[in-house]
Amino acid sequence: MRGMSQRPAAVAAPAPPPAPGAERYVALDFVNSALTLPGGTLDLLATPAETSAWLVEHGLAPAGAQVYDVCNGRLHGLRAALRELLDAHTAGRPAPADALAAVNAALTATPSAPLLRWDADLGLHRSVTHPADRLADHAMALLAADAADLLTGADAEKLAACGGSPCTRFLVRGHASRHWCSTRCGDRVRAARAYARKRAEKEN
Repeated sequence: MRGMSQRPAAVAAPAPPPAPGAERYVALDFVNSALTLPGGTLDLLATPAETSAWLVEHGLAPAGAQVYDVCNGRLHGLRAALRELLDAHTAGRPAPADALAAVNAALTATPSAPLLRWDADLGLHRSVTHPADRLADHAMALLAADAADLLTGADAEKLAACGGSPCTRFLVRGHASRHWCSTRCGDRVRAARAYARKRAEKEN
């Protein structure tokens, strides 16, 4: 697995823009919220406050929602499981059983269909249970479902790991030649290749 430190070091450079495909798959952006940059590692969901803001920004929680430490840890666990699945998929390895179990648990943690209810104002109606204490379950179910769609849908063959070391992000390739998640990573790869060529020329 392309592992991530639980206590990321401070980095000088800001996070790169979302990777290609993140605009269509929120789960991809979720997995990529833990990343490695040349100056160290960065976790965009390191604190409950950061996670709460991220969920609201991505439409996974209502405005003003607040995630607490325990639920933040559960979301980190799901992110790690999804990273394992994406890493195995892009490397052509079998899906890890523990990661599959974690994602399936998230998929089944909330009702998948609106339930039939009655109250004096609305009469009979259907709605999904979404109390405050199920906020993390709701978000995790949506993220797991989105990841499952990515890994089993038409874009699964386009899913790739960024080739710009030390980057640990994933992307959905728009065309076969795209191997990095951002211009920054692409520039770094080209610069490294140019340096290697010049060094080889000097040695010869």
